[in-house]
Amino acid sequence: MLPMHWEELALDKDKVPLSPQWDIYDKMDALGQLQIVVLRDDGKLVGYYWGFISPGLHYNTCLSATCDIFYVHPEYRCSNAGTVLFRAVEADLRRRGVHRWAVGSKLHKDCGALLRRLSFEAVETYYWKWLGD
Repeated sequence: MLPMHWEELALDKDKVPLSPQWDIYDKMDALGQLQIVVLRDDGKLVGYYWGFISPGLHYNTCLSATCDIFYVHPEYRCSNAGTVLFRAVEADLRRRGVHRWAVGSKLHKDCGALLRRLSFEAVETYYWKWLGD
């Protein structure tokens, strides 16, 4: 599903190809800092969440989770699949003792309504500017 996810959500695809650094993910997993939760329907992969868990760089006493990527197959978005996925992620984060959880929403494919329903609050907006070429 990763190529479908990239095709739908990535910006600047003509300049930035999908090329994950799998070795870094492997290292973070070995350190216990990678979280992957998958959503299946009768065994079929229909969604996933990848995140990182570590003490905050500015707040060493606060174990923080930061979403790397998440995706729910378009055919499952009108159901409660996103809610089911995020509740499973939250349960795992609570089990791990995480204090704070950050998740972003792409403005061109906004999922803010889902996040607000799950009691997230908007706290920051990122801006980006292409500097390549």
